[in-house]
Parts: sequence; C-alpha cells; structure tokens
Amino acid sequence: MAEYAEKMQKALDNLDAEFSTIRAGRANPHILDKLKVDYYGTPTGMQGVANITVPEAQTLMITPWEPKMVKEIEKAIMASDLGLNPSNDGKSVILHFPKLTEDRRKELAKDIKKKGEAAKVAVRNIRRDANEAVKKQNKAGEISEDEQKSEEEKIQKETDKFVEKIDKLVDAKTKEIMTV
Repeated sequence: MAEYAEKMQKALDNLDAEFSTIRAGRANPHILDKLKVDYYGTPTGMQGVANITVPEAQTLMITPWEPKMVKEIEKAIMASDLGLNPSNDGKSVILHFPKLTEDRRKELAKDIKKKGEAAKVAVRNIRRDANEAVKKQNKAGEISEDEQKSEEEKIQKETDKFVEKIDKLVDAKTKEIMTV
C-alpha cells in the first residue's frame, strides 16, 4: 500500500510543479525552472548560470554569473513558450510580466482544470494497479476474500484523499489566476 501511496504523492507533486510554471501575471522565478540555457555546449538550468531576483511584482531580473551569457539567456527565453520578450541592460536580462486579460485568465483556468483532471486520472490508474495487485494476491491464496475487501477499501480511501488534495490545489491555483 505504501508503494502506491508514494506513487499517488508523486502525481500530486508533479501537478504542483506544473502549476508553479503557470504565470499568473506576477513575476515568479519558478516559471524559468524548465528553461535550459546553452552553457558552453551543455544545456544547463537557468539557476545554474544566473541569479534570479524579483525587484518588482511584475519584473524578473536575471543576472548571469558571466556577462557573456546575457545573449544565451535571451535566446533561451525567446525560444521558449513563455510568451515573454526579454530586454537587457548589458549586464542583466529583464522580464516584464504584462497583466493578464480576462480572456487569458479564463483560458489559464481551463488549462489548470485540465491538468487537475489528468492528475486525477493518474491517481485512479494507480488505484487500479493496486486493486489488481490485491486480486492477484487473493487468487494466489496469499490473502482471504475479507482481507482483499479490506485492502480495496484502504486503497479507495487513499485515492479519495489524493483526489481531494488535487481538487484543493486546482481551486487554489484557479483562485490565484482569477484574482486581479
């Protein structure tokens, strides 16, 4: 059971990580987590080549450890799907986050719900795998019918707990997006 609960937790953690990359009109350094910069021929995470700060609510400042990396960082941001136009002052790359329009907020809210549903499907697939493992144990004579029912109830309770956590995460992120 612990193995399946751990898998469900990973599905929840993955959803949380995905939500941290969705921009809500405010500067969030985690939006750059998946971005890779060409660092002397090696794709490297943004935190590995620069210091990222939030000087204002809607501005991110990326200061590379090496000044010549400014162009590479700009290139990586332009090539990404962030939809942001970087500017630079020669030493740092500056990202300005525009305020989200109402339509864009609604679009993001739909996307959040879709990702939440995908996480629920993952949790339910894990439940199915756990139930199949319990049935196999019963058929092999390792556990009785009553123990099988008891295990299946535990699995269902665990599944319900994670589905509830996913719903709370989706609601919190949707509320954050819809707040002007």
